[in-house]
Amino acid sequence: MTQSMTTNTATPIIAYQGHQGAYSHLSCQQMFPNFEAHACMTFSAAMAMVECGDAQIAMIPVENSTAGRVEEIYRQLPHTSLYVIGEHYEPVNHCLLGTHGSSLEQINTVGSHPQALAQCDKHLNSLNIRPLATLDTAGAALEVSQKGDPSHGAIASSLAAKLYDLRILQENFQDVQGNTTRFLILSREHQIPAPVAEQKYITSFLFTVRNIPSALYKAMGGFATNNVNLIKLESYTPDGRMVATQFHIDVEAHPDDANMILAMDELAYFAKDIRMLGTYAASDYRYAEV
Repeated sequence: MTQSMTTNTATPIIAYQGHQGAYSHLSCQQMFPNFEAHACMTFSAAMAMVECGDAQIAMIPVENSTAGRVEEIYRQLPHTSLYVIGEHYEPVNHCLLGTHGSSLEQINTVGSHPQALAQCDKHLNSLNIRPLATLDTAGAALEVSQKGDPSHGAIASSLAAKLYDLRILQENFQDVQGNTTRFLILSREHQIPAPVAEQKYITSFLFTVRNIPSALYKAMGGFATNNVNLIKLESYTPDGRMVATQFHIDVEAHPDDANMILAMDELAYFAKDIRMLGTYAASDYRYAEV
């Protein structure tokens, strides 16, 4: 991922949801170290910053290898005018944080986001530590810093420990190693990269099937017969209505690929309201695990 996607501003801005020190903030620093990372209270606020031009891009989590998809994002994507221009996989290293005067033996309660608490549930139970749910991981770390209670800790990132001057009592506190979050990078501009040999691409789009028998089966059949690798299919009812089902699909293909063109032509026979969300280089992380 390069910074050529940005406009000509002195200090480009990337928006994310959460307090400073959240895993989204950490991902912003990893991918775009020369950007100014701007914290937003909600996902919709982060997207709105990009939509109105106050930020060039947004870093938004969509799924976690342990906790599953971030359902709120899939519900918001159909309503945003933004496009996906990249993806990033961030390994999640949960740290148990406390004040500088505390020790692991002193911790009785910890605060964190419910997903982080769930990812550390067995470890917390083994230490007889009571979990307390908060809005996000970094916010829990901020609370520990403000309270100064040696018996209360937080599960958050090492960046949060640095920002809020906390002590890392234990690293890799999660129950399952290899816990990873996938982020999408969103922009106002629909930037389709020119195909490069040996580079794999992901194309994401939305569609609704027509009201005909076996429409979804037939729509997906075009990708199978044209040898297009389908890597994600999410379904949900738009606007809470039960009369139609909308699908989010990711395929491993570039729109200019001959087989992708044929598959999309076939999709158009059985689907409607097809909306392209973006084409972007597949992260190397996808293939490092194989």
